Amino acid sequence: MHQSPPYYGWMVLAGIAISAVFWTRLARRDDRLLLVYFGGLLGAFLGAKAVYLLIDGWGDFQHPDWVQRWLTGKTVLGALLGGYAGVEGAKRLAGYAGATGDWFAYIVPVGVIVGRVGCLLHGCCLGEVCERAAWWTLTDSAGVPRWPAVPVEILFNGVALAVFLVLRRGGLLSKQHFHLYLIGYGVFRFVHEFWRATPRLFGPFSGYHGAAAAVVGLGVWGFIHRRAAEERKDRAESSVTGFGHRS
Repeated sequence: MHQSPPYYGWMVLAGIAISAVFWTRLARRDDRLLLVYFGGLLGAFLGAKAVYLLIDGWGDFQHPDWVQRWLTGKTVLGALLGGYAGVEGAKRLAGYAGATGDWFAYIVPVGVIVGRVGCLLHGCCLGEVCERAAWWTLTDSAGVPRWPAVPVEILFNGVALAVFLVLRRGGLLSKQHFHLYLIGYGVFRFVHEFWRATPRLFGPFSGYHGAAAAVVGLGVWGFIHRRAAEERKDRAESSVTGFGHRS
């Protein structure tokens, strides 16, 4: 059987290289940030693999290349869940209490875009079959017109990146950008999943619907937790300042 060039693998490596260069520059401020980065990277890989195997892996046995599918299969949703856990665990291990989410809000969309370009070149992560071809449909290797699932996801992440750049320039919602990305991407994937060609578990719902809901929940929890922490910090600083001015 003719195998396609490993576009996806190379694009994933390219995304990692881009994020590593960016994070290495940040780590000049604090060496502990390198541990945070590698913790997030490890967590993302483990999460991407674990969630994929949980959702799709059970169905791979019907394919003759199931070993290759198990080795290469992964999902962005799992990477977000695992990466978040990896970052928080590494921060605790390193004793780093600063917020890093705003930086990840720029790194992650770029990484997803680069990875999805690999999907586009490789012809994977397809959308549902369309009744007829149109200017916006993609034709798969069998000549079947499909919903452009990959380009739509690239577009979402491009828009998300632009929004976070605007928020950063305006100093808006500081330390909450990655939580907003989790919420936004989770909602996007939950809705978009109806147009992706993935195995359905219950009616129109796939396992990725559940993973997307989990990403939304994590983002909401993180947003609330961060806001509460900042409010406690502000109250503590106000208390110290007020004490210092007493006579």
